[in-house]
Amino acid sequence: MSEAARLMDRMYRRQRYIYDASRKFYLLGRDRMIAELAPPTGGSVLEIGCGTGRNLLRIAHTYPTVRCFGLDVSGEMLHTAGRAVARAGLGHRIRFARGDATAFDPAAMFGEAEFDRIVISYALSMIPPWRAVLAEAAGHLAPAGALHVVDFGDQNRLPGPARWALNHWLAAFDVTPRHDLPQMLPELARQEGRHVRVRQLFGGYAVHGVIERDRRTI
Repeated sequence: MSEAARLMDRMYRRQRYIYDASRKFYLLGRDRMIAELAPPTGGSVLEIGCGTGRNLLRIAHTYPTVRCFGLDVSGEMLHTAGRAVARAGLGHRIRFARGDATAFDPAAMFGEAEFDRIVISYALSMIPPWRAVLAEAAGHLAPAGALHVVDFGDQNRLPGPARWALNHWLAAFDVTPRHDLPQMLPELARQEGRHVRVRQLFGGYAVHGVIERDRRTI
């Protein structure tokens, strides 16, 4: 087991039981991102850093024909995710694997080499080599696929006291907003020959970026 896996298991061994109930108040923009995924009928969706499986369950319910896959480094979180999926009766549509988001082989893990949609929701702010995660994800997109990322933004339009309180609170959980994420996404899109859309949400509290094939060529 890697050091990253041990750290995540230690952090979430108890938190996983209250994770979804507590995070819904501040992991903003996730449901908007899911509503805009629009995967093709019968398509595939991979979430990197899937945690408790909350997003994949919502995706499976929103898009009843898609096949869903989740990758996470924490065995504790995947245990919780597996139980949630079993309770929902969606084990035939949602599969999980444990692995390192900076280097993984989805063909070996899931029998899928590429995906129509890849989602990374509030995971980059917890992964030190986050740029490597983005590059790895982009490499597993189908030709007409799209990578959706939502995470903490630079809070540039929030009041100063609110920014201070938010960042100090996040630091207590080893969460580091990636303030250069809006600049990194266009750079990666250029490297991949794709189009990019980046939006600041809620006064810069969150950022939602999409790397996709240029719609004018579809």
